[in-house]
Amino acid sequence: MTSSLALTLIGLTIIVVTVGLLLTGKTHPIVAMTLIPIIGAVLTGAGVAEISDFYLEGLDRVMKVVVMFIFAIIYFGVLSDVGLFDPVIAKLIRFTRGDVVRVTLGTAAIAIVAHLDGSGSTTFLLTIPALLPLYEAMGLSRYTLITIVALSASVMNMLPWGGPVGRASSVIGPSPNEIWAHLLPMQGVAIVMVFIVAAVFGIVERRRTRGADGSSGRVDVHEIADQFLSTQAEQRARLDLKLRQGTWVTWANSIITLALIGLLVSGMVSPAPAFLVGTAVLLVLNFPSMEGQNDVLRRHAPTALSMAGVILAAAMFLGILDGTGMLEEIALSLIAILPAAVGPYIHVIVGLLGVPLDLATSTDAYYFSVLPIVQQTAAAFDVSGMGAASAMIVGNVIGTFVSPFSPALWLALGLARGEMGKYIRLAFPLCWGFSVVLVLGGWAFGLFA
Repeated sequence: MTSSLALTLIGLTIIVVTVGLLLTGKTHPIVAMTLIPIIGAVLTGAGVAEISDFYLEGLDRVMKVVVMFIFAIIYFGVLSDVGLFDPVIAKLIRFTRGDVVRVTLGTAAIAIVAHLDGSGSTTFLLTIPALLPLYEAMGLSRYTLITIVALSASVMNMLPWGGPVGRASSVIGPSPNEIWAHLLPMQGVAIVMVFIVAAVFGIVERRRTRGADGSSGRVDVHEIADQFLSTQAEQRARLDLKLRQGTWVTWANSIITLALIGLLVSGMVSPAPAFLVGTAVLLVLNFPSMEGQNDVLRRHAPTALSMAGVILAAAMFLGILDGTGMLEEIALSLIAILPAAVGPYIHVIVGLLGVPLDLATSTDAYYFSVLPIVQQTAAAFDVSGMGAASAMIVGNVIGTFVSPFSPALWLALGLARGEMGKYIRLAFPLCWGFSVVLVLGGWAFGLFA
């Protein structure tokens, strides 16, 4: 039987090596989170049958999350294909009227709407090309645009089909919907804070550009909005989508989506079956032919399966660390060296460091490596898994699009023709301060108990 010390050392080695591989990008997360834990399990004396059992136990914890991710991504991919959100974004562009503060507030609103699908890449593709001409025409900083969009998308990443909540769910057990319901008050506060930050950005930019009222005669927001709609229509034309036409289809898509979100908020239905049924209904509603339905599934399946594959691999990582007792031993070792006064607050402390940790670790490493240890340690001080995960999500999610390990951020910088260094100098202190305020607020109101 493997000793406690050996289990601790092997567990820490698995975590360090896995995190190292994820950070360096030398291998895909699926490879790292599958093979490294298996090697560690073999070192503990586990056989093939035991490793298989560990994986099946881990699989039970993540399967609902996997199903939700697959169909949520396809669901919102269909809505993007049919352009459901395009008129909303165009109206928000027109709403700005060329006023700087209205522009920054509108940017936040557009990014919040655009991130309903939980995809950072989609959000940046929708918002930056549409708004960059407006920013350039008014002489506003492209880094202001990127920062507001990134901050807005990060706050919306608390949605149950967003990456952080799904990953946390696969670790602690409660469904993504249950975690979201717990975080909903914090998300509401965070959205209000985003608009406050956007307004401050607008005031600063108005002074910098020395406009008396923040407007410019050179800016035609109607032309920019029309160009956005035209570009989106051209992209759909190139896809040759075999869509069912009619205003009633748009209304039906809107009603179905609002009903789905309402069901998720109410907790009446689990996200996995909700998105499965919703996707099936949207496919029939918008694509009358089998060929059209096959096309849309083929187009969005790679994104859906990529995320699903990572979570399925995380089942091996979590199953082995938990099944062999490594997580428990690591937590016990950490408790032994922690001052008694610190233990009950370890999740809050890690949450306060969430944004800088996102610069030092990948999202997968943070949730699949750090969270299990923090959860096990905090549990010894009667902190619930929900409380531990909530503190870490709130602390880290704001830094989602600050880390250079985020592929979507590189896409945003490319679209806006920006530089990573200049962006991080602006965004990092802002996002960290934003995160600290949220964590301390959540702690004060007892959401992390």
